[in-house]
Amino acid sequence: MLANRLIACFDVINGKVTKASQFRDNIDIEDAVTAAKRVYDMQIDELIFYDVTASAEKRPIDLQLVEAVGREVFVPYTVGGGIRNLTDMYNVLKSGAEKISVDSMAVRNPEIIAQGAKEFGSQCIVLSTQVKRVGRSAKIPSGYEIAIDGARVFTGMDALEWARRGAGLGAGEIVVNSIDNDGTHHGYDLEITALIADELRIPVVASGGAGRMEHLYDVFTKTQASAGIISSMLYSPRLERNFTVREIKEYLHGRGVPVRPYVAPRAT
Repeated sequence: MLANRLIACFDVINGKVTKASQFRDNIDIEDAVTAAKRVYDMQIDELIFYDVTASAEKRPIDLQLVEAVGREVFVPYTVGGGIRNLTDMYNVLKSGAEKISVDSMAVRNPEIIAQGAKEFGSQCIVLSTQVKRVGRSAKIPSGYEIAIDGARVFTGMDALEWARRGAGLGAGEIVVNSIDNDGTHHGYDLEITALIADELRIPVVASGGAGRMEHLYDVFTKTQASAGIISSMLYSPRLERNFTVREIKEYLHGRGVPVRPYVAPRAT
């Protein structure tokens, strides 16, 4: 059985990691390079870096910062924000990323998924989705709608259908980011995560809402998600307490959930 992955996701604005609640009210946490080193030393399994204002500001991603963060982590590293074409993808990979995340641009130009998968391989292309519970209808049969541009623009697209389409175009992984649960610390949206993860044959990452270790147990035992984003649990000032990666892994291992083991550092 494959081990489930724990992922730290950095939303970065002006070089600072920020945390939001339902995509609003951002609070600066710390310098992105410092944060990267800290979570790597904690033995996080993977890191995602989003330059969250690049698309809205119509500018390329900050490659110098991507490279600086990449120098501090030696785990799989996904980068997104301001990715417009194959040249942007190439530049991100050249700067140290292993995977490229596309979101709003993929909705506007779905062929960017197929182009990236053909050029760099499906394993490099991550489709990140912003999903909002809106109730089932003929137009939105899953009950979840896709939003873009930091949850400011709603597309009328059904979340499950978009995930299917993205996988068909060549995405090698899907991130399901719940707008409703983001930053609430009440747990992942298990319904839409399960709908998408049960449907697809590629890895699905649960995102938005983790605040307690039980939330990871729930998502790994009640859905087919293979990874969970745990950023708030590691460093959000809105939580009464933060957790270490070691605590989370030992808790999950103790409850029979396969995770990569924590390895105690050697004494020097």
